[in-house]
Amino acid sequence: MAPGRFVTLEGGEGAGKTTQVGLLAAALRARGLDVVTTREPGGSVGAEEIRRLLVTGGTGRWSALTEAFLHFAARRDHLERTVWPALARGCWVVSDRFADSTLAYQGYGLGLDRAVIGQLSRLALGDFAPDLTLILDLPPETGLERALARCAADRYESMDLAFHHRLRDGFLEIAQQAPERCAVVNAAGSPQAVAAAILSAVDRQWSRSGGP
Repeated sequence: MAPGRFVTLEGGEGAGKTTQVGLLAAALRARGLDVVTTREPGGSVGAEEIRRLLVTGGTGRWSALTEAFLHFAARRDHLERTVWPALARGCWVVSDRFADSTLAYQGYGLGLDRAVIGQLSRLALGDFAPDLTLILDLPPETGLERALARCAADRYESMDLAFHHRLRDGFLEIAQQAPERCAVVNAAGSPQAVAAAILSAVDRQWSRSGGP
């Protein structure tokens, strides 16, 4: 059985992650791969219940530390119920967000000590990490305009612009610190152009083994 792969898409609000998850999954299935798509917070029954706590209510509903605990609780259930079983079956798993979002949102965005996030990550994930992380990058003003045109603002979309600039800076720094795992993709273009750039990044990541 060919090994499963875990690919995550990250980025700020309105970056188009959900659309690109679907397009990447379709492209990989066209190559004959079994693909599972999922999201965070969420992706399992228990994690979806926690998601509702995180994305609704006022911006000050939770402290940054409480949010981080909730995210990692949801993430652990997501891994146990969805991600790890799919990988064990040889599937490719494509996820809309993963642990980098907690580091970016609660760490860079809300100022929680990143060492604390690292401790929580080691406890919940061990040494597990994505095989490839695609960071969809665009100016926060553009992303928020897209997000608010789509639906009413959730808790994170309602946070001030300075938060969203810190968030973008955080994702770019994460990419710089893990270049072997992360690829930054310009998300300002059309969905088709972004999808083509994502597929090229996937192919580059696995070019040594002949690609997916």
